[in-house]
Amino acid sequence: MPAHLVILIAALITACISGIFGMAGGMIFMGVIASLLGVAEAMVVHGFVQGISNSYRSYLLRPDIRWDIIRNILIGAVPAIALLALAAYVPQKGVLFLVLGLLPFLLWLPKGWLQGDAEKPRDAILCGASIMTLNLVAGVAGPALDIFFVKTALTRKEIVSTKAVIMFGSHMVKIVFYGIPLMLAAGMTTLPPLWLFFAVIPCILIGTFTGTRILQRMSDINFRSYTKYLVTVVGLIYLYRAATLLGWL
Repeated sequence: MPAHLVILIAALITACISGIFGMAGGMIFMGVIASLLGVAEAMVVHGFVQGISNSYRSYLLRPDIRWDIIRNILIGAVPAIALLALAAYVPQKGVLFLVLGLLPFLLWLPKGWLQGDAEKPRDAILCGASIMTLNLVAGVAGPALDIFFVKTALTRKEIVSTKAVIMFGSHMVKIVFYGIPLMLAAGMTTLPPLWLFFAVIPCILIGTFTGTRILQRMSDINFRSYTKYLVTVVGLIYLYRAATLLGWL
């Protein structure tokens, strides 16, 4: 199957998954495009696709967004951006898949370990710093972001909508972080053709709308349970991929 068609199909399916769970879709999509493109190019494409997906999802659920949480997360994110920009770190594919594979297992930590409450300003600031770091190193940070929402009293709609705004901002940063060096080095010529960026938009909108409608029919208990198992399966696949890329198998 042509690579461009794979990207379009993956964008549609993963946007639907993200619309339901508020995460996992970005992890799956990152794995797909990282297998087809270079790391920097994959980061830019992923940031564009997931940025649209998250912005549309947050628009559909806009009454439920907790802007107070987002403000505190931004405070923690800014220093992380500055430090990573100075380091100018670009991970190898093997390292990228390794981090992607390990992230879901954060959800299996015993209760009380590394769990925060995003409604508390201190925890939200820590969330901003850690999420931004992971997003710029691995391309995604959904499971880590979920850790800071475990202890909250938020509804599933508040969780998904607030996380969507957070991830939209981090994806926009990722586009700039990796896009500017690409532009200076190769003039963006290593990226997929421009028509693909336009073609992917309706795929994202359809997938996000469908996933959000499914979310409306789910209970809070099922929502949390399905998310945990889904991302774990994805993580195991990525760990195997990392082991082959790093020469461990």
